[in-house]
Amino acid sequence: MFSKSSTRTRVSFEVGVRELGGDVMFLSATDIQLGRGEPIADTARVLGRMVHGAIIRTFAQSDVDEFAKYSGIPTINALTDDEHPCQILADLQTIQEKLGGVEGKTVVFVGDGACNVAQSWMWAAARLGFNLRIAAPHHFQPAPALVERIGYQGIEITDDLAGAASGADVLYTESGSAWARKPSPPTASRSSPAIRSTTPSSPARNPARSSCTACPRIAAKRSTAETFEAHAQTIFDEAENRLHAQKAILSALAR
Repeated sequence: MFSKSSTRTRVSFEVGVRELGGDVMFLSATDIQLGRGEPIADTARVLGRMVHGAIIRTFAQSDVDEFAKYSGIPTINALTDDEHPCQILADLQTIQEKLGGVEGKTVVFVGDGACNVAQSWMWAAARLGFNLRIAAPHHFQPAPALVERIGYQGIEITDDLAGAASGADVLYTESGSAWARKPSPPTASRSSPAIRSTTPSSPARNPARSSCTACPRIAAKRSTAETFEAHAQTIFDEAENRLHAQKAILSALAR
């Protein structure tokens, strides 16, 4: 059930379900009664009697939580405004392939620190115990309540981009669309230097480790052509890993 557009997430899940021997149907919000105002709980109770699992990409995190509660079937969060866990699992798989794993590594997220991807990186750091730095302008940093809820001391939040990148093992950037997901506060502009500089620089200007892996996300926009092509192998390896990571999720839930 997808209320938001998707390429990688939708294709990887649909192919993954079929390769594992299942069948899949795609439902957009306009295809079903949700589009006519049916409560998510009622939709969940209907589908829970007919299908074996659900993959939901939507706006409100509460919709996924409520669907899982009332449907009684495995429910996968394929993206909400708060979280994007499947993305991070594919990212972690790519880090495993490139750097041998995330243990003892420092991951630096650069961009909108309050977006769903950054928040999912925070949960991953807390669960797996690696160091995470989030470099974001002050008005785009994670909510203090979320930081307190996660309660992990290995997360550092800063507005110092160069300082955050120093010694990084992984530089991870968010696509430009992240800045457009919410209205900018009066003191922040999408054209401000702090926002426009959220792409990995060339190695000569980059304070990260020489073996650092850069992972600019490309779901909506490239950063610059030079930066993109310099890291194209990693970018598309990660895109392929969406399929493998989704299949792992599906396999785990089918046990």
